[in-house]
Amino acid sequence: MDFPIADLMDEDACYAKLVQWLHPDGLACPRCGARDHLGVHRRHRAPILDLRCQACRRVFNAFSGTALRGTKRRPVELVLIVRGFAQGVPTAQLARELGCDRSELLGFRHRLQEAAWRGLDRAPLGDATTEADEAFQNAGEKRRAAHRPGRPAASPRQQGAGARHLGQRPAAGLRRGRA
Repeated sequence: MDFPIADLMDEDACYAKLVQWLHPDGLACPRCGARDHLGVHRRHRAPILDLRCQACRRVFNAFSGTALRGTKRRPVELVLIVRGFAQGVPTAQLARELGCDRSELLGFRHRLQEAAWRGLDRAPLGDATTEADEAFQNAGEKRRAAHRPGRPAASPRQQGAGARHLGQRPAAGLRRGRA
């Protein structure tokens, strides 16, 4: 029995979370930047509202001008997709869970990764000292020495001696001593 998690999530809460992630300083008009006097233009995809800026008359929604622009997915699905991407869930598995096309989801993943890469802080670290844990400090120290075979390797264009554990066995289906 399938237990769809998307049916249990609150659509309004997911939309509010997406708006908070996309617009941490608050929703503003993408054209003129006005934050006041944003009126509701359409409610056909509630809770996603189309807003109209009273200053420049631009119609937009919370996804306009972001990596989520043009998406037709519900806020619950978007939150689950972003959650899956952040957790490193493979695209094919996520597509099966959400019942959508893998190639479409892969393109969406690449679009979000590109947006994250553009927003990455490329400034060098402020401190000249870097800490490393034991995994990096002792890399390779606890390892055994690599196995070295007793015989020399076959020269180029010369076939090796073959596997030693097989010995001189007859071909399959043939037995020695019987005619």
